[in-house]
Amino acid sequence: MAIHRTEITIETRGECDVIDITPALEKALQGAGGGDGTAHCFTPGATAAVTAIEFEPGAVQDFQEAIERIAPRDGFYHHNERWGDGNGFSHLRAALLGPSMSVPIEKGRLLLGTWQQIVLVDFDNRPRSRRVVLTITTE
Repeated sequence: MAIHRTEITIETRGECDVIDITPALEKALQGAGGGDGTAHCFTPGATAAVTAIEFEPGAVQDFQEAIERIAPRDGFYHHNERWGDGNGFSHLRAALLGPSMSVPIEKGRLLLGTWQQIVLVDFDNRPRSRRVVLTITTE
């Protein structure tokens, strides 16, 4: 078994910015030597998440609108009362979606569906520099 770890850094706009990181992850796979295994993607921090979606404008807009309905930006959040930073909604959104996901690898390729991409979602209320840690485990 081999384990390969790498990181990518992404500059975001915040405000539910959805960024397709699939090409960067596929590039990172090239340095892992191929084979079968698992790719685990994780973003450190409490206001961003990693998930999969069909990365096309309509689906992205639908996703953003659904997130706004679930945890509205202008809702009341105890976090804001305590810290005064106005990003309580972003912590809740990120917690609901989660900071990571795993994808099977076969013959050195991510086993994604035809219309499925891996995305980083930055929920914070300001631009950020985000890290995505990719751990690739292969046989």
